[in-house]
Amino acid sequence: MTIATSLEDACCALASHPDALVLAGGTDLMVAVNRGDLPVHHVVAIGRVPELRGWRREGDHVRLGAALTYTDLLQPDLAVLQPALAQAARSVGSPQIRNTGTLGGNVATGSPAGDTIPVLAALDAVLELRSASGTREMRLDEFVTGVKRTALEGGELIEAIRVPVLDGPQEFCKVGTRNAMVISVVSLALVVDRSGRTVRVGLGSVAASPLRATEAEAYIGGHLDWDGGRPPSAEVVDRFTELVVGATSPIDDHRGSARYRRHAVGVLAGRALARAVGAA
Repeated sequence: MTIATSLEDACCALASHPDALVLAGGTDLMVAVNRGDLPVHHVVAIGRVPELRGWRREGDHVRLGAALTYTDLLQPDLAVLQPALAQAARSVGSPQIRNTGTLGGNVATGSPAGDTIPVLAALDAVLELRSASGTREMRLDEFVTGVKRTALEGGELIEAIRVPVLDGPQEFCKVGTRNAMVISVVSLALVVDRSGRTVRVGLGSVAASPLRATEAEAYIGGHLDWDGGRPPSAEVVDRFTELVVGATSPIDDHRGSARYRRHAVGVLAGRALARAVGAA
């Protein structure tokens, strides 16, 4: 096991052991390890790497270090810039899990149920990937290639995630088998960009990889009263939710049926829109 204390340490260790498990909070990783699903040959621990823990605003974007915890995402100065990420972080596990689990780990796991995934999808997040040979950038929808599959190469780690700062309300909604500390059955993020006059919708647990309801986005963006602020009619809201549901391809599993997921995501879409723009 290598305990890295700098980004250079981590990259050098991964260059020597390209197949090593990268350990930050371990809240997802150790479950799989303890269950015997992941073989462990070498581990590179990055929890003490300071370059991965901070965040900063860069113009109209925020650069989030991959080792930011869910608790970090709840801090007021960051939450005011990225409210949907803060809402998603608040829904994750217990305080102990939020103090330990990281943003980069949630993305690297590649689970359709990852709580930050719908938000990052709606925000068109860009990942900064680092290895001993250099850096590269990749959009989230290119990075997650399937259920718990990613485009991360051997010897590579997620260094940071960049998201825009948008002018408009944001909402994150989630349905689980109970009210708290639960994996989502379905989740949805809705963000409004007033300057671009767009509404973006990211969906979770309804497809194998990050999903945007692009047809629904285009429809509602063209039917909002951007200048007057009047809420959309019930007919417009109904059509919007139908298009959101139509974008999904859920499956049946132990947490819920595909039929239930379609129903639930439509309900969440209507609620999120009502909270964000006021709907009949």
